[in-house]
Amino acid sequence: MNTEHHFAFFDEGSKKEIRRALLKAVAIPGFQVPFSSREMPIARGWGTGGLQITLSLIGKTDSLKVIDQGSDESVNAVSIKRLVQQTTGVEVTDATAEATLIQSRHRIPEVPLTADQLLVLQVPTPEPLRDVEASEAKTRVLHSEEDYSGAWLQLFEQVMKYGRTATGADHPVFVHNRYVMAPSPIPRFDNAKLHQSEALILFGAGREKKIYAVPPYTDVRSLAFEDYPFTTESFDGKCCKLCGADDVFLDEIYDEVTGVTDYQCNDTSYCIEQLNAQTSQKGEVEHA
Repeated sequence: MNTEHHFAFFDEGSKKEIRRALLKAVAIPGFQVPFSSREMPIARGWGTGGLQITLSLIGKTDSLKVIDQGSDESVNAVSIKRLVQQTTGVEVTDATAEATLIQSRHRIPEVPLTADQLLVLQVPTPEPLRDVEASEAKTRVLHSEEDYSGAWLQLFEQVMKYGRTATGADHPVFVHNRYVMAPSPIPRFDNAKLHQSEALILFGAGREKKIYAVPPYTDVRSLAFEDYPFTTESFDGKCCKLCGADDVFLDEIYDEVTGVTDYQCNDTSYCIEQLNAQTSQKGEVEHA
């Protein structure tokens, strides 16, 4: 028996409840807003928070892009795109500039986002103080009192142990000079893209039942000490073996047979766009 499903999977009441939480999150940048996380047809921990935000906001004229670990073609990204498309009929795209709504895990696209775009990040652990305080009630008190000594202590311990802050991803950030926020597991390389972003950035944690946001043109600073400033991953002297890009976040690829280490753009759609542009320019030169 075939049954009609709601547009974008959810009933209107569920969408309205999530949108209310989103409005509160936008009004208080960096503040974690609880919401009634729904059961989804994918397992918790695989992007249910971001998917719920996407399904609550997407419209019939939107163009959707989904990225997982920098790739548009991973199993998780394809599954999410398929679910949204089957329940909405919206167009999907791999081109960042063409997308009006982008859902991502682990990366902010290399192409700068615009005010007409919306970025939804999937978040497994939204609480930046969880490693130093297990109690949810106590972390809420710490946030209300702006007591972030635990987050600073974690960074201090890294400096003492490694001589530098050693967070590979999810490096905590100060939002609007008020809340310390976990920027999802994006690499430190992407933290700067949160600062004064033209696009609205929303964060959804389905398992933890929390939503938070960075509104457009909001100050976002990575936590760091004056004598140990924040630094990103260094790719000095390295470039993508396919397109030659040297100013993007790169994957390190080691060939066990040859023993050679190569680098490749982590944002696969950006890499393809660069290759297409180079091919087009080469064709124009040959026909000139």
